[in-house]
Amino acid sequence: MAHYLVQGSYNSGSWATQIQNPQNRIDQVGKMFASKGVKILTGFYAFGDFDLCLIIEGPDNVTAASALIAAAAGGALSKIQTTVLMTAEEGLDAIKGAGNVEYRPPST
Repeated sequence: MAHYLVQGSYNSGSWATQIQNPQNRIDQVGKMFASKGVKILTGFYAFGDFDLCLIIEGPDNVTAASALIAAAAGGALSKIQTTVLMTAEEGLDAIKGAGNVEYRPPST
C-alpha cells in the first residue's frame, strides 16, 4: 500500500460551521475514503500553515488522488497539499537504484 501525508486548511465558512456544529470531520471523511479503499491511519488538527494533517494509505496514487479530489471538491478546504511517502526500505531501494542511473550535469 502507498502512503501519503495530506495537509489541508479549512476556509472561514468551514470553521464557522464547525463552531456552530462541532463534529469529528476526520472520522467522517475517513468513512468516505474507506469506500474508495483509502484508510486514514492517523489524523491531527494543527497550528500553522495547515489546519489538518493526515497520514493515509491507499492501493495506488490514482485511488488516493480520487478520494482527495472528492474531499477537496466539497469546498470546505481553502488549500490541500499531498506528499507521497516512502518507507525506509523503499527509500533505500531508491538510493541504491540511483547508483545505476547514468547522469551527467549540464556542461557550459
